[in-house]
Amino acid sequence: MAPKNNPLKLNPLQLKTLTLLQELATLPDASKKNDETGNVELLWLPPAHGDHFHIGAAVVSGADATGLRNQAVWVALARKGLVSDAFPNALELTPAGLAYETGLGDQILHRHSDH
Repeated sequence: MAPKNNPLKLNPLQLKTLTLLQELATLPDASKKNDETGNVELLWLPPAHGDHFHIGAAVVSGADATGLRNQAVWVALARKGLVSDAFPNALELTPAGLAYETGLGDQILHRHSDH
C-alpha cells in the first residue's frame, strides 16, 4: 500500500492520515494558509457520518481515518517535518507535508457524484 517512493518511510497509517490532511488543506472552509510560513492550518476535522465521512466531494471510509485523532500519528508526522503539531487543538501542514506524495488519494478518497 505504500507508494514506491516513500523517502520518509511513513507507515500505512501515517500515509493515510497525511493523504486526508492534504485533502482537507485544499478546502477553503477547512483550512487557512499562513503566507509567511507556507503552512496551512486545518480549522476542523471531519465528523463521522455512520461508517464514513466526507471531505469536500470525497467520501472516506472510517477505517481509513483512524489516524486523524491519533496523537502518535500527529507526533510522527511532526517529527518528520510534515506537520506542526499542537495535538489535539491545532494542526498545520508544512510545505513539505503539502507536497509529500502519498500515492493513496485514488485509493481512499472516493469521489461519487451520487452520494
